[in-house]
Amino acid sequence: MSGLHRIRSLAQGFRTSSFLDLVWPRSCEICGAHPGQAGYYLCWDCLRALPLIQAPFCTWCGDPVDGAITRDYLCSLCVDRKPAFDQARSALRFKGGIKDVLHRFKYSNATHMTSDLAALLHACVNIHYAQEQFDAVSFVPLHPAKARSRTYNQARLLAEKLARLLDLPLAGGCLSRIRETGTQTRLNMKTRAENVANAFQADCPEWIEGRNFLLVDDVMTTGATVSAVSRELKEAGAGRICVVTVARG
Repeated sequence: MSGLHRIRSLAQGFRTSSFLDLVWPRSCEICGAHPGQAGYYLCWDCLRALPLIQAPFCTWCGDPVDGAITRDYLCSLCVDRKPAFDQARSALRFKGGIKDVLHRFKYSNATHMTSDLAALLHACVNIHYAQEQFDAVSFVPLHPAKARSRTYNQARLLAEKLARLLDLPLAGGCLSRIRETGTQTRLNMKTRAENVANAFQADCPEWIEGRNFLLVDDVMTTGATVSAVSRELKEAGAGRICVVTVARG
């Protein structure tokens, strides 16, 4: 089954209207049309137009590549700087309408988008990690100062929803961010890795040891942040760590 059909199947069973729609009408976060399924904010036309990531892509980090590649492929980033995670996959390319949605979700309190974005993550997990056995869902933590200023961690919101969809425990207190790193947006690959080096700390190594984790974030670019988190979990004894993000920059 294609990724698009998996996404569509997640929307089945929801009522097309609700009492809340009468008092607080919803509109599609991308085009402004009525989304249809209750509790969601992306309409079917916009879901259908999302830039889904499809093969070929890097076997390790999931970075899509243009062209015809019929064998396992490792991108130059993974060859030059071995990631600490075992595998990473993303649902969408970070462009078009979904780029604006994720920006609002992360910086402008658009937390009502959690269900839509978690549904995309769920579809991605079902497609790429169907054979994996995860013990818990984790997420990239925020530094306490950043958490206070933003009031929420977008990665945690996604991880909480995804954990419920997968019927897995949320590893909410096993990892913390001990150094404020600032934004990675304007940094190159080398400085991104340096920026997040030693920024995380495993708080419950006795609980982490031997467990396999699904690590959640909203967007992955070079993978420096999720690799730094994975390295800390691995050093605390974690087993396999697979990353899933909504989009890949």
